[in-house]
Amino acid sequence: MCHKSCIEFGKRVLVREEIEGKRVIEVGSLNINGSLREIIMEFNPNNYTGIDIMSGPGVDVICKAENMVEYFGENNFDLVISTELLEHTENWRNVVSNIKNVCKPNGIIFITTRSKGFPVHEYPGDFWRYELDDIENIFSDYEILILEKDNSITISNINRPGVFLKTRKPKDFKEIDLSGISLYNMKFNKRIF
Repeated sequence: MCHKSCIEFGKRVLVREEIEGKRVIEVGSLNINGSLREIIMEFNPNNYTGIDIMSGPGVDVICKAENMVEYFGENNFDLVISTELLEHTENWRNVVSNIKNVCKPNGIIFITTRSKGFPVHEYPGDFWRYELDDIENIFSDYEILILEKDNSITISNINRPGVFLKTRKPKDFKEIDLSGISLYNMKFNKRIF
């Protein structure tokens, strides 16, 4: 799932050298309202795998994000894409860990997600909101290349914010403990651990 602003961010920051001849995985790839896949394919990746929890357009493998490392192994992809997925993962720490660990050293992670102020969009559940500081803390074990606020989505003249991230896995990656990071929870309308 991807908004127009996510696609524009991808066009702006993803470059041929990060994609051509590389292995790419898109986490949450069900194409409901847009995808980066067509743009990525123009750069001739060696392989592009879309995963989601159900079959449909853009899905090559049915796999939960929590099970990626188990299914694909560690250090397997040069580019990991996740657009508008993280707010829908109940166990975000496990999903983030899988995203980090399925990525190869020097590989790129590209993430878009929503911030507080974006309305509930239930399917398949809507649990979390991420701010710039949250993403910076969550990915403090990576080299953050680009981290910016998305304020381009407006619904009924109301701004619906989000966060965009492009980050690189260091060669000497040591995963941080995420248990001390709280996020804004949509069910409880407050930050929780």
